Amino acid sequence: MYDFANSAYTTTTLAVFLPVLFASEIVPEGGVRVFGWTLDGESTFTYLVGVTAVIAFFFSPMLGAVGDFSASKLRFLKIFGLVGAAASTLFALAGPGDVWFTAALFIVVESCWAFSNVFYDSFLPHLTSPETIDRVSSKGFAFGYLGGGSQYLLSLLLVSFSPESFQATAVRIAIVAAGVWWFAFALLSFRRLREPSAGHELPAEYRTTWAPLAYLKLGFARTLATTRRLRHFPQLLLFLLAFLLYNDGVQTVVAVASVFAIETLGLEVSQVLIAFLAVQIVGLAGALGFGWLATRIGTKRAILGALVLWTGSSAWGYLLPEGRFLPFLALACTIGVILGGTQALSRSLFGSMIPEEASAEFYGFYSVFAKFSAIWGTFLFARVNQVTGSSRRAVLSLVVLFALGFVTLAMVNVDRARLAKSQWRFEGAEVEAT
Repeated sequence: MYDFANSAYTTTTLAVFLPVLFASEIVPEGGVRVFGWTLDGESTFTYLVGVTAVIAFFFSPMLGAVGDFSASKLRFLKIFGLVGAAASTLFALAGPGDVWFTAALFIVVESCWAFSNVFYDSFLPHLTSPETIDRVSSKGFAFGYLGGGSQYLLSLLLVSFSPESFQATAVRIAIVAAGVWWFAFALLSFRRLREPSAGHELPAEYRTTWAPLAYLKLGFARTLATTRRLRHFPQLLLFLLAFLLYNDGVQTVVAVASVFAIETLGLEVSQVLIAFLAVQIVGLAGALGFGWLATRIGTKRAILGALVLWTGSSAWGYLLPEGRFLPFLALACTIGVILGGTQALSRSLFGSMIPEEASAEFYGFYSVFAKFSAIWGTFLFARVNQVTGSSRRAVLSLVVLFALGFVTLAMVNVDRARLAKSQWRFEGAEVEAT
């Protein structure tokens, strides 16, 4: 239900209405001056996304370690989830010229969203068994597509059927509604959730320090110790490398799809919005379908199958005809199916390889790799587009990422990775690995 809650924000606010509002209304026509540079709305928003990725990159594992040690996973999930939801409604207050207010608010909301997801994901190993982890993870993503798609549909209808003079207000109402949806269904998801483990007392060397600072210092020390010992777990690292490669391709497709459809294929914005809604609908079926498939052929094989489809979809994108909506819609639906499956099974496969007592810390690392993987694919796409002058060839270049991800994942010995998780020992800031 938490996925059902926060997907309203990612679908309605983050993916659709906020970028449009920011670029068309909040940022002045002449752009905004930042460190001597003049940036337009689109560039400014892109940099803001990058800033929040860096924040999540540095702090997710450390906060996860604190949550594990102090038995505060649920508390952190509540704090970051509810603060992020409430703060996201304030985007509706931003008017022309409120660039820095919106930028600061965006950093707060996106950071809260990222941190809450670390703790949300960390419950997965505690609430499941080896036999059910794939199905539960898949159901989580399916509920996310259902919640995000439902709220987005309501918002789209509101904006589409509003008079032109009222549309700016309708967009703001949609943003507020997404935040309220996130907040309300988050409360529902917390009602019966319980902290899965007991906390520990601070070690003696930290007790003379102000408690919040002491926990942060301990979290940093433990994260550093865990990072140093990851080299003793080659199968886990190999999976993270594979995830880095193929998720790079996935995130790039998500990031460039709408621009590619409008600028290269010449489609209307309304057609792209319809395709985006279709992705939410089929994503639900894809998540559930791949969860079922994983129980039949194994999680790793199911992901490998999805990567074959991702490779074919990249080639299909290269061949799409201009100005024709139905072929693009068919490709969007195909991507929706494999997107839900890839995300859900990657999360559950990783969850089956990590020690439960440090699940938040390890999902912090997972978040780091997810954020880091959102960088290089877009750079590859932009570079190929610049050199060849063709965004079609740039789409085709993503085949390399999916192929490398496939080969690397095929090399992962999942059984050995799962057996190795028992070799971790955590006590205070001390981490041992044998």
